[in-house]
Amino acid sequence: MSDTASSAVRWSPRLWGTLIVLCAALFLDALDVSMVGVALPSIGTSLNLSTSTLQWVVSGYVLGYGGLLLLGGRAADLLGRRRVFLIALAVFAAASLLGGLVDDGALLIGARFLKGAAAAFTAPAALSIITTTFAEGPARNKALSIFTTCGASGYSLGLVISGLLTSVGWRWTFLMPVPVALVALVFAIRLLPKHAREDSDGGYDVAGAITGTAALLLLVFTVTEAQSVGWASLRTIGSLLAVAALGAAFLLIEQRTAHPLVRLGIFRNGSVARANLSAFVLMGSYAGFQFIVALYLQRLLGWSALEMGFALLPAGALVALSATRMGAIVDRFGTGKLLPLGSAAMVLGYALFLRLGPDSTFLALVLPSMVLLGIGFALFYPSANIAATDGVADEEQGLASGLVNTAMQVGNALVLAVTTAVITAGTHGGDSPHAQLAGYRPALLLVTGVALIGLLVAAGGALLDRRRAAARHSVPDYDYARVGAEAAPEMGAPAAGGRGRV
Repeated sequence: MSDTASSAVRWSPRLWGTLIVLCAALFLDALDVSMVGVALPSIGTSLNLSTSTLQWVVSGYVLGYGGLLLLGGRAADLLGRRRVFLIALAVFAAASLLGGLVDDGALLIGARFLKGAAAAFTAPAALSIITTTFAEGPARNKALSIFTTCGASGYSLGLVISGLLTSVGWRWTFLMPVPVALVALVFAIRLLPKHAREDSDGGYDVAGAITGTAALLLLVFTVTEAQSVGWASLRTIGSLLAVAALGAAFLLIEQRTAHPLVRLGIFRNGSVARANLSAFVLMGSYAGFQFIVALYLQRLLGWSALEMGFALLPAGALVALSATRMGAIVDRFGTGKLLPLGSAAMVLGYALFLRLGPDSTFLALVLPSMVLLGIGFALFYPSANIAATDGVADEEQGLASGLVNTAMQVGNALVLAVTTAVITAGTHGGDSPHAQLAGYRPALLLVTGVALIGLLVAAGGALLDRRRAAARHSVPDYDYARVGAEAAPEMGAPAAGGRGRV
């Protein structure tokens, strides 16, 4: 535990200011994941982009974000969290400005990739600053709950904000984050604690960074492109084989190098492993669901982008309103209970949406699912981030933060790609309501099934923790005074008798 963390007993105005700055950065990161989707038709018309090129306005950001998160988390540990955060936030603001000004599709996609890469460094750096500034326990849980809920709110509210901005002009979806990022940068320079740079023992895992990052980048690229070139094409199969080879090389390097980019032993922490797997499938399922809802509401029901954004608002509003209370809720019930509850609410929300039809209404279909998803997100998102960093040493908090964020973004890319393929196969290119529903329903079943996997993982972890706790409490006390002082040290007890546990 850092000196700062141990001394942070009372939440001073400066400490609140630090948390607000970090929350603002994560809000912008998450906002950008969902905000641009609504503006895509306007962007395509304005810049004369084909559909295959237009998808890279979204995929470019995901590629940079998901592919470089792991490297961003480790860079925060080795180069200094404050330094990495400030530089990356400045790059994020510059890339946002560039994206709002360019008139060329290639430059726009490049700006989006740069922006995603910057977010890949701000997100884990911000999370690791929190976990090394706030003491483990109630203070850290409260801070992480507020922080992660702001991220969930940004993701959920992105469609609403984008609908409003797109009605003025698509460029505002890129320009709006610029002043927010600059204000956050100014306050970050003044408020962020100056942690000492972590001692890297002179070792930098260059080979691990190259192979691990290349594997993630190629994986996200492959699943994104597979929609257009075909999943059974030689290009897709060859790319997946290359991903497997790079992944195997990465694992081999991490096992043998003295200073690994990812210490594989971190996954022996059951909480970390389960949190990452749950984050992968639950965030991926939500990305797929949001995509289905966007197509269903706009194409089949004929809603406008703004109407669709407001239809999704209840979920985001519930997440935002719960931000200040989630810390106390986590303290009272623990992540072991909240993760399964949040996962169950999301599964039920997806399942209820399976009732969709050609004339469904907001009150009957959309609202119940949005309420359940809002509750699920509010419980699951902060709990997953807390569990993913629980029990991890300060010098690996950036790594743990990068891992869970990587799990979320790669889950987004993979599940969304498969969801899109299912929709395409089901509709067979038809535009009739019947043809569209034939694609949406199996895609919703897929999303629900993926979320169910997350529920089983979370519930299994909770059951395992409960059994371990029961086993610890069931170990009988042993009276060492009866067997004498000589036997006590051999049993691991105090030498002077008394009572202890076997």
